[in-house]
Amino acid sequence: MTALTLSTSSAATLRADAVVVGVAKTAKGAVVAPGAEAVDKAFDGRLAAVLETLGASGAEGEVTKLPAASGLKAAVVLAVGLGDAPAEDEEYDAEALRRAAGSAARALAGTKKAGFALPAADAWAVAAVAEGALLGAYAFTAYRGNGGDAKAARAKKADGRSAPLAEVAILGGKPRDKEHKAAVERAQTLAAEVNRARDLINTPSNDLTPKSFAAQAQAAAKEFGLKAEVLDEKALKKGGYGGLMGVGQGSENPPRLVRIAYTHPKAEKTLALIGKGITYDSGGISLKPAGHNETMKCDMSGAAAVFAAVVAAARLGLRVNVTGWLALAENMPSGAALRPGDVLTMYSGKTVEVLNTDAEGRLVMADALTRASEERPDAIVDVATLTGAMVLALGNRTFGIVANDDAFRASIHEIAEEAGEPSWPMPMPSELRKTLDSPIADLKNIGERAGGGLLAGVFLQEFVGEGIPWAHLDIAGPAFHEGAPFGYTPKGGTGSAVRTLVRLAERTADGDLG
Repeated sequence: MTALTLSTSSAATLRADAVVVGVAKTAKGAVVAPGAEAVDKAFDGRLAAVLETLGASGAEGEVTKLPAASGLKAAVVLAVGLGDAPAEDEEYDAEALRRAAGSAARALAGTKKAGFALPAADAWAVAAVAEGALLGAYAFTAYRGNGGDAKAARAKKADGRSAPLAEVAILGGKPRDKEHKAAVERAQTLAAEVNRARDLINTPSNDLTPKSFAAQAQAAAKEFGLKAEVLDEKALKKGGYGGLMGVGQGSENPPRLVRIAYTHPKAEKTLALIGKGITYDSGGISLKPAGHNETMKCDMSGAAAVFAAVVAAARLGLRVNVTGWLALAENMPSGAALRPGDVLTMYSGKTVEVLNTDAEGRLVMADALTRASEERPDAIVDVATLTGAMVLALGNRTFGIVANDDAFRASIHEIAEEAGEPSWPMPMPSELRKTLDSPIADLKNIGERAGGGLLAGVFLQEFVGEGIPWAHLDIAGPAFHEGAPFGYTPKGGTGSAVRTLVRLAERTADGDLG
């Protein structure tokens, strides 16, 4: 991952390949943001005018490169748009700084060192710039050549893709300030774990199976002092995990249920996190139409987020117990596959008539929800790329939140926004439950088409233990980004929900579960 340091050097004297400054929009035109005073001075106070001449307006994510003035040690100045300038008595918000730092870091791919002279006088701003820069510099390179040998270097040069920015120095940061130092350390841990999730999501399904995913969880548990338990297909069958076994029965790669737990000796609360881990989703016998299969390696994004969040909680030493449940399976059509019309007996004992094998995520999640509820955690949050209906409702950048407790749902929404992840609270209308009634089983796995994203939540609620606050995050939209990168969001796996889950764990550790 990109190296990160705090530097008291001036933007003018820092020895680096490039220096990054912020530029914002006002009614009178572009203005240079605080932090770039030394750079502006090198341009005789005319940096904003020069940038406007080059077409810069200060719009969010806009990147403008220009040769450095003679008074600067760096060879290049990169101006990144921050969007609208705040009012005189206000500051740039954290998300604007994250996105700007991310855009700048990505634009500087192939550069050895850059100084970031963005508005970062306070610890929260240092954290935002650090987080954005580290997330923006991400690149998935596992399948390009053979690591760091000469052949790989030639391959990277031939395909025109540069290595990520090697080092970021945050100017204005104070290396000896405890709050600044802690902010950077947290950002490094958080970015590393978001990028762990991204790597998992981007890994093709022929290499990431339920078994190999479980092995990665076991390796991380050993490295970070966590407890990991893996139920293989024999244990799942013996234990009556009908949802996991039913979904996975059509594949040559059998399912797994992974429990990975972090405990703190002084913890007073326990969170259970559950992630959907369909390592490839063909739709099963209810096969997905052409054009919908190509990105289905990402259907394990929820499990990746949960896995990464548990590891992050451990690395941060949070005073809370966090247990992750990874419901892993591959959904494939074959002579042994689950058929529409089959009835499964779930781990809870409830029976489910499966009318659509492409509504498989809720089946594996149901088993994990019941199992997690047996431990009576203080709260449960599940994360899943569950429904296309939620994407239609909220778009590609916002995840939906449903819950069995209004206050808990509001708290999760607040936490997500604080973490910089767009989300929206959604209802679970009681009348939808009736559409899940089955003539031959306790319930069906699908109901009426309208409100499909909400109905999935209604189904999952059936498997949550009585009296346990629960929230469901449907990340089907933001989990995998198919368009051009923006801000700190790359093309491909995004690591959606990791930061929300970590912030939830932090607030729970502080006694603010909501």
